Amino acid sequence: QVQLAESGGGSVQAGGSMRLSCAVSGVTSATFCLLWFRQAPGKEREGVAAFYVSPYPGGSHINYADSVKGRFTVSQDDNAKNTFFLQMNSLKPEDTGTYYCATKIMCGLTWRTGSYVKAWGQGTQVTVSS
Repeated sequence: QVQLAESGGGSVQAGGSMRLSCAVSGVTSATFCLLWFRQAPGKEREGVAAFYVSPYPGGSHINYADSVKGRFTVSQDDNAKNTFFLQMNSLKPEDTGTYYCATKIMCGLTWRTGSYVKAWGQGTQVTVSS
């Protein structure tokens, strides 16, 4: 059973940075898609980033939503391969929301919709004040 746990949320002023972590367990495939979503109060869930994880050279790739491109970076811990990070820089008040990590088999072209997600984390709150 796949399980995910986010950590690292909190409050920050606009322009600041924050790093979220996602610990993944129970994934049995060497390749999978690790996703980050967020949801602001009263708004629909939004796909933020999709990281296709592959142990093969050149096999991994990452996509970002236009709203975070150039400011957010997804990475994998070099020492703990089951841990992933979402580094968020130049934060804006509109980045406020609950952030979730999730997994699915393939990222696909519709990764931002959240379709075919196999497991979700419990979420961590990020608040950016102006």
